[in-house]
Amino acid sequence: MLSSKPQHNSAKYPPEDFDANITKTIPYYDSFHMETINLVKSLPHRPHVWLDTGCGTGTLIHRAAEHFQNTRFLLMDPSESMLQQAKKKLSSLPARRIIFLEPSTTEGFIADIDERPDVITAIQCHHYLNQEERIKAIDVCYGLLENEGMFISFENIRPLTEKGTVIFKEYLRHFQLSLGKDPHAVQKYLDRFDTEYFPITIEEHLDLLRKAGFRTVEMFWYSYMQAGFYCIK
Repeated sequence: MLSSKPQHNSAKYPPEDFDANITKTIPYYDSFHMETINLVKSLPHRPHVWLDTGCGTGTLIHRAAEHFQNTRFLLMDPSESMLQQAKKKLSSLPARRIIFLEPSTTEGFIADIDERPDVITAIQCHHYLNQEERIKAIDVCYGLLENEGMFISFENIRPLTEKGTVIFKEYLRHFQLSLGKDPHAVQKYLDRFDTEYFPITIEEHLDLLRKAGFRTVEMFWYSYMQAGFYCIK
């Protein structure tokens, strides 16, 4: 049984608009999901339990459920309205396979677990956290996992230099404009860098994951200003 303490919601889009907006904002966002699924397929055994924290509208689990027929999925998000959207999206799946947890952030999660997850995913859901909260979120995931379990996260990352940051922002601006996003909305999004969220470098991400105790820590995806990491407990 899992229980959790409700926390605030940091989502920037209304739940009903989230899927359409996120694919116009983050390059290759759909690929984050498919590469996560392909990575989990590479494990020696299919997971019995998979926890998706920051599940949003449930898109990742909707896709994963097709590939992992015997896996039970636990879904958690800070936003009750996001969870309602996810429930609609996953309503055709058997209730025994899909368990919705109470609204919570990862770092605010209080757990009493009968069966530990073999896989925990956190796809673009920790990037509003400060350093202390980020460490707590990683520690929570480490503590929840079964031994030999895999933690997979996608995170915003900071380029290594100030010049690199300028270039990557323009790179991202052109991507969003090419998909028809309003120029004012694009600028507003870019202005959030180091004002509403404070990304860290790839090496800083790797270092935090190592310090949490994971014995294997790897990066498996990198594009624009996002990176994907996986860890084995």
